[in-house]
Amino acid sequence: MPSRKALIRRPGPRLAEGLVTHIERSPVDVDLALAQWEAYAAALREHGWETVEVPPADDCPDGVFVEDTVVMFRNVALIARPGAESRRPETAAVEETLAALGCSVNWVWEPGTLEGGDVLKVGDTVYVGRGGRTNAEGVRQLRAAFEPLGARVVAVPVSKVLHLKSAVTALPDTTVVGYPPLVDTPTVFPRHLPVPEGAGAHVVLLGGAKLLMAASAPKTAELFADLGHEPVLVDISEFEKLEGCVTCLSVRLRDLHA
Repeated sequence: MPSRKALIRRPGPRLAEGLVTHIERSPVDVDLALAQWEAYAAALREHGWETVEVPPADDCPDGVFVEDTVVMFRNVALIARPGAESRRPETAAVEETLAALGCSVNWVWEPGTLEGGDVLKVGDTVYVGRGGRTNAEGVRQLRAAFEPLGARVVAVPVSKVLHLKSAVTALPDTTVVGYPPLVDTPTVFPRHLPVPEGAGAHVVLLGGAKLLMAASAPKTAELFADLGHEPVLVDISEFEKLEGCVTCLSVRLRDLHA
């Protein structure tokens, strides 16, 4: 049976100092962010996911964006080496947590940089964004780690957003969804569906037809519902001020060995 665990990490007191690259900085309400994070975690649990909380990283403003610290393929964890040097201390506790869960652990080594938000898995195809936070050596090391396990790694240019998954994610039927002004090369994806809102490009597959997505994309939620999906909306406004989205706040572990 596939595992249904989700790695999460609560926001720290320095959240408002998080990095901002492609948008203007605006004030972050840390208390509201914590409440939104708790509601996000509750939504995962309500739809059958066991949440596993990584120890806090209170000195790391971006620590809540746990997705960037690791890439999973089957039961193998590739511990990231963030392109933003200030984020590198985030990975140690994630590594320890995943090792305790029985994952096989690998690492990205200098001079490679790789952040998990740049990696979109669609079946056995692993798209990796080559842009500001992930470099060519990071792509090479990801390829070396996962291709022997059966992955097909496809590098994709990213220039308009922070990470590849800031621009595109995928529906349960493998259709890649994206907001056209933010997608560099939509023709890379065999099946691509444009969506009407930037936040609508981000979905977390909860199982079946259920899609976890941001409440800030109501038109896209309506579109997905018309296509037979079941949107589950969460308010993540404070994280969106830091270029965060629904995918950034968890790492879904579907293939852990029992």
